[in-house]
Amino acid sequence: MNGTYARMPARRFAALATATALAAGPAALAGAGPAHATPDQGRAGAVVLRTGLDVALLDKTVDVPLAVSLNEVQAPQSAEKTALTAQLDGVDGGRPFSVLSAEVAEAEATVTAQKAEGRTRLAHAKLHVPGLPLLSVIEVEDVTSSAVCASGGAPVAEANVLGSVTVLGKRVTLTAGGTTDVKVPGVGEVRLDLSKRETTSRTAAATALELNISIDPLKLNVAEVEGSLTLAESTCETPQTQVRETDPSPAPSASPVTQAKPQGGTDEAGLAETGGSSLTPYVAGGAVALLLAGGGAVMLSRRRG
Repeated sequence: MNGTYARMPARRFAALATATALAAGPAALAGAGPAHATPDQGRAGAVVLRTGLDVALLDKTVDVPLAVSLNEVQAPQSAEKTALTAQLDGVDGGRPFSVLSAEVAEAEATVTAQKAEGRTRLAHAKLHVPGLPLLSVIEVEDVTSSAVCASGGAPVAEANVLGSVTVLGKRVTLTAGGTTDVKVPGVGEVRLDLSKRETTSRTAAATALELNISIDPLKLNVAEVEGSLTLAESTCETPQTQVRETDPSPAPSASPVTQAKPQGGTDEAGLAETGGSSLTPYVAGGAVALLLAGGGAVMLSRRRG
């Protein structure tokens, strides 16, 4: 009776230890998780006006860089701006100088997991530079640009100049995708590039108007202005999907010798097919300890009997 009582807990404990070790095997293998796809965010940008001009005052004794941007936005986070005026300080007797005024001036950049998109629109706008407070360098009715980069598709860039365009007081006819030169004696010269579009396999860029100007009113050296202007620019870059491992540690190697499980074989026979793992020494050590403890209990029970 005592011998049976001593052997039963040992058997149950050994069975429990074996089951725990077998359950721990799959958990250890689960540490090297499968590869999964993670999105790489795209990019988008938009700007209504960007200037890169140099303003020379008082016979070039004072140089003032005219670096102004209006409604410039960047994403991955969605952004939108709608300011209608851009001003410059320090070139008009200390008073703010209005570079651009418009009835509509919108820039928007949006990025999602599937698409990056930049859009701009400028309507009924007038652009001025120092030295020409009453005469606009350019007046436009409506210009737009867009750049769309969608996953799985080719990037698309579009730019449009709608309605009339007036440069230095002269109404001009623009050539789609071409260059137009406007010269006004005693005032200056403006070169316009219309509807510039560029695309690659992942990017797109569109500019409605790009101007290169050289202004020196009546050669009086009151304010000489040279440089470039960009109106309605949009850019984008397509979001990508990259495959990454959840855990860089290598998975346990399989046993070099595998055997087919015989028909009608028990589940215990199939355990040899899994091969060794880092838990094998601990399971083996526990089994030896349990065996010794069981044998001791049996001998003790027999002596007591």
